[in-house]
Amino acid sequence: MQIDTELISEEQSDALYERKIFTVDKGQEPFRIDKWVQMHMEGATRNKVQQGIEAGFLTVNGKTVKSNYKIKPGDEIILMSLINPEHTILKEEPIPLNIVYEDEFLMVINKPPNMVVHPGVGNFSGTLLNGVAYYLRQQIPQLNEESLPRFGLVHRIDKNTTGLIVLAKTGEAAAHLAKQFFNHTVNRRYTALVWGNIQEEEGTINAHIARHKQHRKMFDAYPEGETGKHAITHYKVLERFNYVTLVECRLETGRTHQIRVHMKHIGHTLFNDAEYGGDKILKGTIYSRYKQFVDNCFEACPRCALHAKTLGFIHPHTGKEIFFESPLPADMETAIEKWRQYSKV
Repeated sequence: MQIDTELISEEQSDALYERKIFTVDKGQEPFRIDKWVQMHMEGATRNKVQQGIEAGFLTVNGKTVKSNYKIKPGDEIILMSLINPEHTILKEEPIPLNIVYEDEFLMVINKPPNMVVHPGVGNFSGTLLNGVAYYLRQQIPQLNEESLPRFGLVHRIDKNTTGLIVLAKTGEAAAHLAKQFFNHTVNRRYTALVWGNIQEEEGTINAHIARHKQHRKMFDAYPEGETGKHAITHYKVLERFNYVTLVECRLETGRTHQIRVHMKHIGHTLFNDAEYGGDKILKGTIYSRYKQFVDNCFEACPRCALHAKTLGFIHPHTGKEIFFESPLPADMETAIEKWRQYSKV
């Protein structure tokens, strides 16, 4: 039996889903798939396996099956399983949510700055999912407390990144959306303010991304060799302000901190990205007046200037493509307008 394991990771996130691919041996006798998976997945219970099969997290030769399906030699079994679930039960909190779209299968939320998406070490409350749990509980009092973190989250964005995020409300929707993220078919475009005047009007950054060798909370670009994961970012200049540039970034892949790492790699660190050195003056004059102006911009947008502006995907139930767009938040707009006026002087 061959087993391949891949991770679904998303911009500004740790891996959320693991995709295991099993190829059944030639001499395998017919055997119920739920029992077979349980035997080959450490810590799996038959009940959990059956729930995953019912939710659509398992396919055989590209098609969903029932728990009583009998495996055959040569079958390719693909299993999507949630990993890194720091919590199985969420603390419900009445946190205001900017819900852009909602139906019985999913919801799209415009996340504000300074909000963590998922509970974790040091962030057990105040997260987006804490607010979603409270919101859904008001709608569905009988909601299973364990179902939301397991089925709801298929991607994340950073605490200080604003913009659109989709959450599934059913297991079937989660499986469908997770596969789209895994196959890189989701349309995601970000708006970023970066240091420096980018020479080209548009371009592509192709460099592997892996943990930084000295700073474990950071990531770095590795343009040559096999270090890290393959990553591609396409960028296009939207507006130039001499010392900074407003760009649109389109993700072909989704790696942790991809935009932040790739833009720094080409010499254009994101504006006020403290983790990657963008909270210092990287371009411009030495005059105190200019320093004061930049400090005012930092104060206006006290975070990494990155916004998840658009999100498009195939609806897991209707099969139709849906598309959402979020306006730039006020803090980024204020900083951009300051640079726009300054560049005209």
